[in-house]
Amino acid sequence: MQTIDLAAEDLRTLNATLQGAGGNATEWEVLNPRGAHALAVGLDTPIQVTVRGSTGYYCAGMNKQASVRVAGSAGPGVAENMVSGTVIVEGDASQYAGATGRGGLLVVKGNASSRCGISMKGIDIVVGGGVGHMSAFMAQAGTLVVCGDAGEALGDSLYEARLFVRGWVKSLGADCVEKEMRPEHLELVAGLLERAEIDARPEEFRRYGSARTLYHFDIDNAGAY
Repeated sequence: MQTIDLAAEDLRTLNATLQGAGGNATEWEVLNPRGAHALAVGLDTPIQVTVRGSTGYYCAGMNKQASVRVAGSAGPGVAENMVSGTVIVEGDASQYAGATGRGGLLVVKGNASSRCGISMKGIDIVVGGGVGHMSAFMAQAGTLVVCGDAGEALGDSLYEARLFVRGWVKSLGADCVEKEMRPEHLELVAGLLERAEIDARPEEFRRYGSARTLYHFDIDNAGAY
């Protein structure tokens, strides 16, 4: 395993090294992150990166292929716009975790704050705890699995993303409704929980999705816009 200590190296050098990594150097450890912003961003090789501590804004943003594990908590925008690979946060995540993500898997073992999964476009997100208000706002595709509770306006202006919540939902956003939990949804949730290494039963979750009334303007639905 290769080790980079941010107490001795600067962030620009760290990111350039990780972005150019490959070959036999496939496992990396980052020490003393000390809340650094934009850490391990733009990775595009199948390497494994373990960050020993908490990070600031946009950790593992634009990730592609890499597996990034944060042994701590993450600030706003963790895994923002990721395309593939895996990002695991052992602690909590701040606002808009996984925002605009197009693919891959984001796992937050603790809680996620407001706007988790906002405008997600294919990413899968599993949260071991709860999520804050406006989570999955304008979510277009992908899956959000919440093992705890969800705050206000879950799935507001939702498109075709799939939402599953085990706890209570404070309120649903515009055009988001509860839907039937069918066998294929149980299988989907079970697979994501297994990949996230979170022990929960799929049967305990409820499913939410778009009512599809806001796709096109309709005067009868004007009050919902």
